[in-house]
Amino acid sequence: MNSLGEDCNELKRKYDACFNLWFSERFLKGDNDDSMCAPIFKVYQECVKKAMEEQKIELREIEADYSTGDYNEKPEHSKS
Repeated sequence: MNSLGEDCNELKRKYDACFNLWFSERFLKGDNDDSMCAPIFKVYQECVKKAMEEQKIELREIEADYSTGDYNEKPEHSKS
């Protein structure tokens, strides 16, 4: 699967590869220190944020729907 932004696809592939290695070689063996992929994740995250801005996607809309655990609640700005 590609990333939200075309410019982020290579970063996503690198992060996915790092995550898969960490998960299989460390996490499944009891090591839950996830700092191994943190640097590439940070760069990838910034790329995705930039792509979201360019596509006029607001993170707070996504967070309002999912981070609270209330998946039926609409973001504040869309409530009537």
